[in-house]
Amino acid sequence: MSPLFPALTGEARAERPALRFGDRSLTYAELAAVTGALAARIRDAGRVAVWATPTLETAVGVVAALLAGVPAVPLNPKSGESELGHILKDSAPALVLTAPDTELPVALGELERVDIDVRERPAPRPAADEPSPTAPALIVYTSGTTGPPKGAVIPRRAVATTLDALADAWQWTADDVLVHALPLFHVHGLILGILGPLRRGGSVRHLGRFDTAAVARELSAGATMLFGVPTMYHRIAETLPTDPELARALGRARLLVSGSAALPVHDHERIAAATGRRVIERYGMTETLMNTSVRADGEPRAGTVGLPLPGVELRLVEDDGAPLTGYDGESVGEIQVRGPNLFTEYLNRPDATAAAFTPDGWFRTGDMAVRDPDGYVRIVGRKATDLIKSGGYKIGAGEIENALLEHPGVREAAVTGEPDPDLGERVVAWIVSTDPQFPPLASELAAHVATHLSPHKRPRIVHYLAALPRNDMGKIMKRALKTDE
Repeated sequence: MSPLFPALTGEARAERPALRFGDRSLTYAELAAVTGALAARIRDAGRVAVWATPTLETAVGVVAALLAGVPAVPLNPKSGESELGHILKDSAPALVLTAPDTELPVALGELERVDIDVRERPAPRPAADEPSPTAPALIVYTSGTTGPPKGAVIPRRAVATTLDALADAWQWTADDVLVHALPLFHVHGLILGILGPLRRGGSVRHLGRFDTAAVARELSAGATMLFGVPTMYHRIAETLPTDPELARALGRARLLVSGSAALPVHDHERIAAATGRRVIERYGMTETLMNTSVRADGEPRAGTVGLPLPGVELRLVEDDGAPLTGYDGESVGEIQVRGPNLFTEYLNRPDATAAAFTPDGWFRTGDMAVRDPDGYVRIVGRKATDLIKSGGYKIGAGEIENALLEHPGVREAAVTGEPDPDLGERVVAWIVSTDPQFPPLASELAAHVATHLSPHKRPRIVHYLAALPRNDMGKIMKRALKTDE
């Protein structure tokens, strides 16, 4: 396999910007020097933790670990004491890489601390031999919604093939400048948002925290791509009517990409109407990296995540595991995938690893979808929380949420199912009203959904909330949606 970052070893891009965080930046030559020195220092560490703040040091630490052939474990700085303790015990890193002057939690006190000096300019050092494609690159911990977080071991092969497949789908080149404000302890922000530009030989400008004014500034100053999650694009859609400069800046972008959760169709349409640019969506997860995407030269169909990426096999299966034999845009099945983009195992969890795969090697994603006749995939939700079996129908929560968001009185929406003695499960809507003083009536919302979709998909119960519970990536935490009964 070729090096993960060929631009770090060549002269062609030496003085071109590689990373910029706020007013701090590194050229490719500077990045090669500082990561090369750090890689030499940690080469025999075995496994390293990275305190993954949205800083230049985090990016340098991860790249250095990859150059050294040492698996990196990104740590969420917002992790609670119990979760952090579990991750450290499970992954057993030899040391922790961090920015100078960072105050680390007590749980990290037993580890050797290595402060990263991004100003260091040592003499060039010989590069290490490129590790095997199957060697671990990163150990990324899942969110732990059904128990303690599991460490997904992501091989170098998966990083390279995913980024190259996205380069094909998005026509991503060294001339692209990416702007984003995503966390650096997840696949989206770290692998796509930092390692992606570096593999292409392009540039990344990280905002530190999301701000629509900063997005407008960077896209007006040469950035060509924006990566975000639906909550970010929702804020953009809300701001556009009163911010013509933001609309002009987004209109200049070559590519607007949303991921990590479904972007509501309503926000798609508002952004397209104001900017003339369509947001494209892709679909992936920690264990698989990226599986599908709308192509840059394809049809940006709102509500879909496009086609399988090169090298990725994807199928939909029934409850009994039988593959769906035809795609009609209506039949719901669980997504299963296989290909070089997959993780190799859950660290120290052979039982969980075995359970995650079918006997013939397909990974069970737990995501439910329908597929159009032309192959486009539309996610309808998680099998555990978003598939509602009501009155003999399989109903995906996602399409009801999109319908609810089309109602002018609905600002945010989530849909779940709850037991019903007659239907098996009934559809329950959780609503954040546009005007809390005058929320839409439950009967009005039910009629709205029945008109847009089908009567059996209408919500039978509506709860009104001030806000929906979300995690760091903006995903709605449906397990936290409970009645007081």
